[in-house]
Amino acid sequence: MLVNGKPYELTETRSIAEILSQLGYDKVPVAVLLNEAVAPSDKLAQIKVNNNDVLEVVTFVGGG
Repeated sequence: MLVNGKPYELTETRSIAEILSQLGYDKVPVAVLLNEAVAPSDKLAQIKVNNNDVLEVVTFVGGG
């Protein structure tokens, strides 16, 4: 699978939330696209991904 355009080895089916945690995104607000569609933030623990999927994780940056 790809995460933010980089290969990510997925040895077993995992939820998006599990992958975010492994990548260190579990403590920051993010938006997630799964195969170019927005993944609802309240469903990230239920949505499972596989090796054919593409995730894009977008973090929020404040500023003025």
